[in-house]
Amino acid sequence: MLTSRIKSAKRKWDRLTQGSTPVVYVGCATCGIAAGAGALLALVRIELKRLGIRANVVPVGCIGMCFAEPLVDIRIAGQPRVCYGRVTPEKLARILKSHIEHGKPVASLALGTLGELALPNIPRLEDLPFMKPQVRVASRNCGLINPEDVDHYLARDGYRGLERALAMKPEDIIEEVVASGLRGRGGGGFPTGQKWKFCRASAGRSKYLICNGSEGDPGAFMDRSVLEGDPHSVLEGMCIAGYAIGASKGYVYIAGDYPLAIKRAKAAIEDMRRIGILGEDMLGSGFAFDLQVKEGAGAYVCGEETALMASIEGGRGMPQPRPPFPAVKGLWGKPTNINNVETFACVSSILREGASRFASFGTDGSKGTKTFSIPGKVKYAGLIEVPMGIPLRQIVEEIGGGIAGGGRFKAAQTGGPSGGCLPAQLGDIPMEYETLAQAGSMLGSGGLVIMDESTCMVDLARYFLTFTQNESCGKCAPCRLGTRRMLSMLERICAGRGRPGDIEVLEELGRVVKSTSLCGLGQTAPNPVLSTIRYFREEYEEHIRDGRCRARVCSGLAVAPRRRAGSAASSLRARA
Repeated sequence: MLTSRIKSAKRKWDRLTQGSTPVVYVGCATCGIAAGAGALLALVRIELKRLGIRANVVPVGCIGMCFAEPLVDIRIAGQPRVCYGRVTPEKLARILKSHIEHGKPVASLALGTLGELALPNIPRLEDLPFMKPQVRVASRNCGLINPEDVDHYLARDGYRGLERALAMKPEDIIEEVVASGLRGRGGGGFPTGQKWKFCRASAGRSKYLICNGSEGDPGAFMDRSVLEGDPHSVLEGMCIAGYAIGASKGYVYIAGDYPLAIKRAKAAIEDMRRIGILGEDMLGSGFAFDLQVKEGAGAYVCGEETALMASIEGGRGMPQPRPPFPAVKGLWGKPTNINNVETFACVSSILREGASRFASFGTDGSKGTKTFSIPGKVKYAGLIEVPMGIPLRQIVEEIGGGIAGGGRFKAAQTGGPSGGCLPAQLGDIPMEYETLAQAGSMLGSGGLVIMDESTCMVDLARYFLTFTQNESCGKCAPCRLGTRRMLSMLERICAGRGRPGDIEVLEELGRVVKSTSLCGLGQTAPNPVLSTIRYFREEYEEHIRDGRCRARVCSGLAVAPRRRAGSAASSLRARA
């Protein structure tokens, strides 16, 4: 078992977090690296050597405050860990000299302290509006540990959930997951425990498990952040699921445009093999299980279960009709269970801390917590994890700090290109499965794009439909031809060539595509169009009847563009 290794890891962790040697943590997830953290990581070592300071330098994942990247944390003996934001090479030299060499944190550059203690003029990070409503379950270690050091994960009770699971009957594990109320976090929201029951009950000695990390929604980076910041939490959840359903092998399917997530997942799997978690005898239990990373080619449609399995098998990622469902006939014709990254990260927490704690958060129908990425026009763009059922307005105005530049909150696209666009008037809507569906949107995997008055809703619908039309595999005619027809109409309307009756045709086409497409991509592709027509019909009418774009975004209309930055596409590129 892991007992001796965990004890050693905890001693190592205590020396790092409580010892006399200073520690410099650098946020090295994709968002941090894009903001310059890679260069800062190298510069930290150079500056420490120049100052003659001995310190531990630890790369970590993203704590969620993408708006403040690059982030650098400092811990010295006798003081809490202090987080600094928007660190430049000039600021870094000042921080290291003052904080480490002289023991004086630079309050003017600090965001907050991590832990129970604040410092003069430096609040606790957890008390900031961005962090205070959050409850971190799937992302509990992100930004706090080195994701490529398994001892960091073990020291924070990693694999305790797996140890507990291996001492239970598989059926009891499944009942624990059922009792937690966990529903799939990939978008469908199907009860996870029930899904596991179907697969376990399926006949056959060979069964497979798949983690769906094929995240491709514009503006979404929830799964990427968890895989980059805490891959072991996902892999532990997969081990628990594999044992519960009787699978012999699991695949971690990650989009090829997530190279850092792929690198860290592969490194974590090698560490798991090295310490005896994977292989013929998992932690001495006699259960044989192994994991493998499968790199996807970046096709959005491979987020659909049957297309994903085709890709793993070496074929073209194209959906297949269902039934049979994967739990009966999946990968290579064998029973297969598929959950997404966040779902597995929650599983490891549920088995470690018990179902009741997870179920204590959220609503009656939507238990637990949910991660959301919040790009767009919000002031504090980043990644958050909050209890299910939190009002949309609280995310925008409290956590996100409101609209950047003092603008007005206009709308939010929930669920990415498969979701719908909700107006600010629905700001009190709880973020949960059923309520969002009733409003014409969906929770999805957690993409949440915030818009202000400079966004044209017709242009927004055009942008998302462009994405789904490009990502359509083309297998079924309703999606292949229907989305193309809808897109051509939207492009014509945005160009000032709209015709009377276009809105009604878009609505009819949308209903047909939704009801007749083969897979979830086509069945949800019309949602941005139908929801913007439902809540912002007057903007469509102004484009067609008056030749006017109130946001001054669409070219070819009577009102000249004010600035292209107001377009949906440029907003996402700037903030995602």
